[in-house]
Amino acid sequence: MGTGTLCRGADKSVPVLMCDTLGGIVTKQFFVNMDEISSEFLQKHYGLDPVTANIAELILTILFYIALFALCFLGWKLLQKLNKKIFQKLREKHGDSMALQFLEKLCSLGIALFLIIVPFNWDSLRQSIFGSAAVLTAIVGFAAQDVIKDILAGIQISIYKPFDIGDRIKLEDGTAGIVENITMRHVVIKRIDTVREMIPNSKMNTYSVINYSYDNVPRSAQLKFPVGYRSDIRKTKQVIRQAIIDSPYTIPGKRMKDGTMDYAPIYFIEIADNALIMTALVYFEDGTPTEILKDDVNTAVFEALAANGIEIPYGYTNVILKNE
Repeated sequence: MGTGTLCRGADKSVPVLMCDTLGGIVTKQFFVNMDEISSEFLQKHYGLDPVTANIAELILTILFYIALFALCFLGWKLLQKLNKKIFQKLREKHGDSMALQFLEKLCSLGIALFLIIVPFNWDSLRQSIFGSAAVLTAIVGFAAQDVIKDILAGIQISIYKPFDIGDRIKLEDGTAGIVENITMRHVVIKRIDTVREMIPNSKMNTYSVINYSYDNVPRSAQLKFPVGYRSDIRKTKQVIRQAIIDSPYTIPGKRMKDGTMDYAPIYFIEIADNALIMTALVYFEDGTPTEILKDDVNTAVFEALAANGIEIPYGYTNVILKNE
């Protein structure tokens, strides 16, 4: 005797009938559109009374959506893992970039939308929720306009690349730091004080940006060094230049006539009220923070001038008191 016969015993209690119903429907009708499995359908095809049919419909609906959610969740995990592996391979081959990070997040969004739209019958969902193109337009226009602006601005930034991951930039409002990441909504900048600042893509796309790392050109900083009036100017230039060359943060950045790169010369540019002013253009790698370079070079030059007996002047005031 089959399972259905056993379940339809003389008792015909609700649990027995539910056993028969679930055994038959789950194996034959589970992946049918749930709109077709109504209490009337169960009464007609399985001979259930109205109460039992309603309970069976509720249980089947719950089981269906639990299974569908589990399948979608599993699919999300598997596709996300595959997505990360693909972009990890691309980073290993081409290096990390803003375009890759943005594209990876765009693919993640596409996967999420796919797993939401496809299983839940997008046509019926669209008709029941939106109802008309006017409602859809209103929702997109008013509720999601900021999101859409940020996504489109992120695409523009990724294509035209005014900056990239790892670049040191300064914005027109004074914000300065290193670009760490770009998401669907914002750009992450690590500031000098190590605080992360998130700037919306739509706002970032309107800023004027100073990119100190653009096109891998060495950065430079102009430093000034005051010395006493009685200093030997030629010796002072040699001492300052050697201290700059010995710094681990400086690089030769001045192109000579023969095409070689060298450190910039030291110039005597001004006779100030209480000092002779020497200046130097110091080149350094784009990944070196300006404050670290200035600290190292200023310390080295100060110690070198003191070691060579070259006076470092400072201003002072004589006060003369008269008794009348």
